[in-house]
Amino acid sequence: MALELRQSLKLSQQLVMTPQLQQAIKLLQLSRLELQQAVREELEVNPALEETGEETAEEEAPPPAELSTPPTPEEGPTPKEGDGLIGRVDWEYYFNEGSRDGRVERDTDDEDGRPYYENTLTRRPGLTEHLETQLRLLDISDAERDAALYLVGNIDENGYLKTTAEEAAQALSLPVEEVERAIATVQTLDPLGVGARDLRECLMIQARERGPAFELPLRILADHFDLFSRGDVAGTARRLKLPKESVKEAFQRLVTLWPKPGREYSGDDVQYITPDVYLFKVDDQWVITLNDDGQPRLRLSSYYRRLLTGDAEGLPKEDREFLKQKVNAALWFIKSIEQRKRTIYKVVESIVKLQRDFLEKGPGHLRPLTLRDVAEDIEMHESTVSRVTSGKYVNTPHGIFELKYFFTSGLNREGGEEDIASKSVKEKIREIIHAEGESKPLSDQELMRLLRDQGIRIARRTVTKYRAAMGLLASSRRRKQF
Repeated sequence: MALELRQSLKLSQQLVMTPQLQQAIKLLQLSRLELQQAVREELEVNPALEETGEETAEEEAPPPAELSTPPTPEEGPTPKEGDGLIGRVDWEYYFNEGSRDGRVERDTDDEDGRPYYENTLTRRPGLTEHLETQLRLLDISDAERDAALYLVGNIDENGYLKTTAEEAAQALSLPVEEVERAIATVQTLDPLGVGARDLRECLMIQARERGPAFELPLRILADHFDLFSRGDVAGTARRLKLPKESVKEAFQRLVTLWPKPGREYSGDDVQYITPDVYLFKVDDQWVITLNDDGQPRLRLSSYYRRLLTGDAEGLPKEDREFLKQKVNAALWFIKSIEQRKRTIYKVVESIVKLQRDFLEKGPGHLRPLTLRDVAEDIEMHESTVSRVTSGKYVNTPHGIFELKYFFTSGLNREGGEEDIASKSVKEKIREIIHAEGESKPLSDQELMRLLRDQGIRIARRTVTKYRAAMGLLASSRRRKQF
């Protein structure tokens, strides 16, 4: 077989992921806080980009007619940097120092007197720090304090000591008796019950501090903890030869004690969510408002305006190229952010149209919805809708929800009715369980029958799965014991 070289022509189409397109995709999927960080980073590396003051931000909002929108991934490749983007820009609009009438804005670099955000950050002390602070204030010997500090370092997030006195004594080269005294010292610290080695000791520490009212509960913990852990009121009453009502009252006192005293200090601080979108009902229409609070307002530098309009001719070629590159990058960054806003608005607008029953009546009326449904409605790709809904939150009359909350699978209804969303079924299960009596909670089989009476075809194992996913206990554990 002879070898030969041939030339041939082949016509094909492909999507070119230019840096501008990659940037637009990246900004689209960022959360609110991540976008703020991305803007700060861009301000640091691009001198052609400036942050405007709030008093001029409304006047400098770029009109849609003057901005060429960066395409989303399904719209095709973007122009390259050398396509004359600078020549198509209304420089008077972007470089106006404050407004179109020529009023001069104050220097954005001036200090306004407010402290830096980083200097105001704080956090709640953890359990270990809380205990160490108390130990340093106690009037005890240095040896006992050192032993107590070692023990504090072996306390878990629930407040329990995870080492024995013998192990601690060996590690510290101290007699076991001194370590036991250090353990007793740790157990006097706040929160009450910390430093216990098991649940029984934890509850006993707390019961001792409650005074005479806990004399019988303390006796039950000391001598009949096995019966208490099973909730056996009758068996405890027989052993103690006491009336059943007295033992029941003691049990009720014991359940007021806290079995995990360290939890108060071990959890993270509450993180508050700032929604990206607000929904308001005006007359019979739902109004969508994007939340721009805290987001930096951007424009091109007025200094670069002077260079591009008159002073650039005297610059070396390398400097002019650098100038054009930075200005192009700043323009694309601004327009990518504007495109991000428009895309979020279109997605939320589609969700409002498709989930109107949820907005009008509540979570129990959420309908099945997929990314494809919204993508087809707004004529975008599913991947774009997925990026928009990730990490974005909307404030509705029923609470704040992530946009992904509105996308859910469905279950069939009896009689050919429209399918119901699985999240709506979960809400119905939650409502039924909250309305049941404590003395006779409903089993999963009974929950299944109640849902089928409402026309929802569901299996018992699905009810069990939904109940467990919501953190609701089984019927045997929801029953009131005493």
